[in-house]
Amino acid sequence: MRARPIAPAAALLLPLALLLAACGGGSSGANGAGGGTGSGTDGKGSLTLNVGDQKGGSEALLRAAGELDDLPYKIKWSTFTSGPPLLEAINAGAVDVGAVGNTPPVFAAAAKSKIKVIAGTHSRSDGESILVKKGSPLKRPAQLKGKSIAVAQGSSAHYQLIASLKKAGLTSKDVTLNYLQPADALAAFTRGKVDAWAVWDPYTSQALDQADARVLTTGQGVVNGLSFQVAAPAALDDKKKAAALKDYTDRLRRAQNWVFKHPGVWAKAWAKETGLPDKVALDAVKRTRGTAVAVAVDKAAIASEQQIVDSFAALKLIPRSFDFGQFVDPRFNGDLPPSGTAPRTYGKAQ
Repeated sequence: MRARPIAPAAALLLPLALLLAACGGGSSGANGAGGGTGSGTDGKGSLTLNVGDQKGGSEALLRAAGELDDLPYKIKWSTFTSGPPLLEAINAGAVDVGAVGNTPPVFAAAAKSKIKVIAGTHSRSDGESILVKKGSPLKRPAQLKGKSIAVAQGSSAHYQLIASLKKAGLTSKDVTLNYLQPADALAAFTRGKVDAWAVWDPYTSQALDQADARVLTTGQGVVNGLSFQVAAPAALDDKKKAAALKDYTDRLRRAQNWVFKHPGVWAKAWAKETGLPDKVALDAVKRTRGTAVAVAVDKAAIASEQQIVDSFAALKLIPRSFDFGQFVDPRFNGDLPPSGTAPRTYGKAQ
């Protein structure tokens, strides 16, 4: 695999206030930061659930949907820049639960972290895109051979890129990978330093709106579209915390149902929380973020994640292959639909 470095931009070319989304991140946050920061407490009672979050994530979602009202336990929020440091905090016992995308658990589990996947959602993957400039001669993924592509190493976009190349009859050895986090990737893409950019929403929506980008291909039908709630085994072993975790995941499910019915209201709240332009936030909600449906973390979900494990192990991006099922606790599956249940849709992707 070839990879050439690009010097980070001195300043962002677009106002990206949003930190790395849950689905992204290989080993660090947007600015290389890893630790969580406190952001308040909700609820009442003697039990405290320590929840790891990302800016514009679960806390903002639950608050907008009214699901933080009348909490019978306390939630102490800690904010992280991306999924990997959040999972590090869960492994260390500093956080009980947190939301991440489909790839950070693979890296955490490969490092033998103490984590358990306890709940999942299935979203459309239109926001998982490979972008090119509107004037680019590239029309299909097979034409990426010999081209340079920006991508965040170890992110969901990284796996989407690998899978898309494979579908086109290519491998990562056929392209030049520039491992860049979204802020630097955006600068490189805008300046024409790379031929393409593999990224996720809301960056996809922002680039389409403000960076003269168009979609070469998406992850729809290529990646699994799953995101997860990941908990600390110690919290699951505590009966009271386990009950709170069940209630918490139920509240998230109801909040996601609310989002689908009120995309405009949520988009405005999300934009206010993150600094995204209103239009970009609404596009991302309709393209990806509002389409999520709560699903069981079942055998099919485990098998799909196992493909990610095996792909990254073959590329030696993780030190070993392993059984992803060993890092899943299905106790909260209940009567949730199968993981392959079709996501919601607002019609044609924006």
